[in-house]
Parts: sequence; structure tokens; C-alpha cells
Amino acid sequence: MLDRFWNGFLNFYQKSFPEKNSLLLSFLKQIKPLEISGKKIFLGCPNSGIKFYLEKKAFLIEKLLYNFEKRKIAIEFVVLPPKIKKTSSPLLDFQPSTNDVLSMAGISSSYSFENFAVSSTNQVAFAAAQAVVNSPGKSYNPLFLYGGVGVGKTHLAQAIGRKILENDKKKKVLFSPGDLFINELIEAIKEKNTVNFRKKYRRLNLLIVDDIQFIAGKQAVQEEFFHTFNSIVSAGGQIILTSDRPPSEIKNLEDRLRSRFSGGLIIDIQPPDFELRCAILLIKANERKINIDIEAVKVIAEEVTDTRSLEGTLLSIYAKNLNNNTGVSLEVVLDYFSKNKKNQIKKISPNDVVKMVCSYYNIKQSQIKNETRESYVVLPRQLIMYILRTALGLKLSQIAYFLNRKDHTTIIHGIKKINRLLIKDPLFKQEVEKIISSFRLST
Repeated sequence: MLDRFWNGFLNFYQKSFPEKNSLLLSFLKQIKPLEISGKKIFLGCPNSGIKFYLEKKAFLIEKLLYNFEKRKIAIEFVVLPPKIKKTSSPLLDFQPSTNDVLSMAGISSSYSFENFAVSSTNQVAFAAAQAVVNSPGKSYNPLFLYGGVGVGKTHLAQAIGRKILENDKKKKVLFSPGDLFINELIEAIKEKNTVNFRKKYRRLNLLIVDDIQFIAGKQAVQEEFFHTFNSIVSAGGQIILTSDRPPSEIKNLEDRLRSRFSGGLIIDIQPPDFELRCAILLIKANERKINIDIEAVKVIAEEVTDTRSLEGTLLSIYAKNLNNNTGVSLEVVLDYFSKNKKNQIKKISPNDVVKMVCSYYNIKQSQIKNETRESYVVLPRQLIMYILRTALGLKLSQIAYFLNRKDHTTIIHGIKKINRLLIKDPLFKQEVEKIISSFRLST
């Protein structure tokens, strides 16, 4: 009976949300339903790693169960004893890859120490980050990184998390944007489920909170974070915090938290200098396999001082010269900036948007307008819908016609999907900002 119920739920999930996270589905398929007692279902996990991942997704799974069963069912995950495991099933022997582990921790695989450019403006922060990796919970706890937008705080913090997980996949690591921590706590209070919230956060070996300044002025959130902080540190875990200002300048921050934040190492990361901007451009060009002249790099670094706009500008120049297959030369760069200065408010065509997005995600432009449903094409296609609607102001019917979609309902769905991702996924939001910045448009 229970197995039939669970299989029915999995079929419902697959049919209703074909584009949902395949990793989540693969884990759900490994679950053994043990008992339904009242309004609660007990689910057996083959190992603690899968249990840890699914506990983070408990609220989403409970919502899906409600849609399937039309009644509210709370979830409790337990680890199955070895004798219950079905060793003959390949699913139960599943071992997540490094990328899977990073994804579970909320860490982007694109951030690493290897592609972090170092100069005098951030070398102290870089050295401290490596010291934390070598002795987490001991060297600098917490490590507090602050600075303006685009100076590399998030990159460096995530690089620490990535390296620690690469050294030991069993470590419990979580990257949490400050606003996500707030939203999860509010949701937990609303659903009377703070116990699971505390299990998720207080048992971590490493907690990284991006933009910690967002918790200031929120009494319940600060109270919860204070106890979370103490629980992790007292157990030998590591805390890493990023902010746009030092603890002493965060208004409405409780004194006890200000004291905790100031008890470790506080580092100010300055905006990148000319040499660092050149290094960043060379790294990004290498990652994208773009052949670029060093003199061209220098011109771009001189013209673009905002770090987040560097990659967008590089991609924009590359996309305009894509058909020539000559890479990015000094002549091409000078011509690009010359035209931009003559016409700061440039007109962007829908084809320009397609070309830029395809260049960023390294897919063929022809795939955007065909019927391909592969996830690596669907997301860029939906992003194009979003940009055409929000930045260029095209009508839904015009977008549908341009992208060879059947009707405007597909466009509405795509735009809503992007809006949800922009709210929930800060890394995706950064990607979109890079692409938008290359057009000199605003989100």
C-alpha cells in the first residue's frame, strides 16, 4: 500500500514537473516509505548524505505531496539500518559526484581558488581563505569579508566551501544568502517547523552566509542566527560571513552579534585595480576559450571598472565578432568602444539578445527556435523570453512569433520561471546581470 502510494507520487512528480531537478528525483527514487501516522509520513533514506540533502528540500517535497494527495502531510526522514538496504539496486549504491555535492551545498562549481585572480587589493583575503581551508574552525572564526559589489567576496567564500568539500565530501557545508536564511526562518515559523530549520543549520561543519547585513533589524532572525552561530562554533565548525560593510557599521545589528562577528578576522576587499581587472579578463577568456590579444585586454580593463561588467563586455565584443573567427583583437575592441561612445543609448534587436545568450551558454542559435526540450537549451530560451519582455518591451505574441512558439502561454510560463529563479538563486541572478550589463540595459 505504502509502496503504491510512493510510486504514484513519483509518477505525479515526473509528469507534472519534467524540468525539475533530476538530482532531487533520483534521490526520491531511493526513498523507502516506512509508515504514515496521522498527518506525518516517515521516509527511510539509504544514507545520511541523502537524508541531509532531502531535509533541505523538505518544504518543497511537502508542497508537492499536498498537490498530489490534496491534504497536508508532514515529512520525517530517517536513515535505514544496513540490513534494510537493497544492495542489489544500483540506485541505493548511488554516490554523488563532486558537482552533486557542491550543488547540495548551494555552491557554484564555477567558483574556485584556481580562477580567483589575486593582486594587492585582495591578497590578504586570499591568504586568509587558504588558512581557513587548512584549519577550518581554528584559524579565523568567523572569517568576515566585506567590500563593495563585484570585489570577489562571494567567489572567495564559495571557493573555501568548494575546497573543503573536495577534501572531504562528508563535510556538512552550506552556502546561504542572507535573504534566504531570513525567508527560510519565516517559513519555518509560519509552518511551525523550526525544529527542522535548526537541524539543517546548527549541525553544519561550515556555514557561509552571503550579505549578512540583511539580518540586521530583524529581532527573531538575529536571535536564531546567534544560537546557530554559537552551536556551530562550539562544535568546532567554521563560519564565513560576507557583507558590504564591516560589523561596526551595520546599523540595527545586536551588540552580541556584532561582538561575535568581530571576534574573528575582518578583511576589507578593495575594488580591483587595473592589473587585477586584466587578470580577471584573461581568466574569463580562457574559461570561454576566447582568443584575445593582450592589448585588447588592457583597453577593456581601462574602459570597464565595474568587475561584474567585465565578463559581460567581453562576451558582447566576442559575440559581435563571432562570425569572423578571429578572436578579440585590439582593433575590434577599439571599434566597439568607439561606437558605444557615439551612441550610448543603443538599440538592441531580438537577434542580438539570442546571439548574446547563446554565446554565454555556449549553445547554437538554431536550437533556441526549434523544439528541443533539453534543459541546457530550455533555460537559455526562457531567459531570452524574459529579456525580450522586460528589457526590450516586446509583446507576448511578438515573442512567441519570434521564437516559433505555439502561443503566448508558453512565454508567460518561461518568464515566470525566470522570475522565480532570480528570487531563489543568487548565482543565476548574477549570470543574468552579466548578460544584461553587456547590452547596457537595466533589469
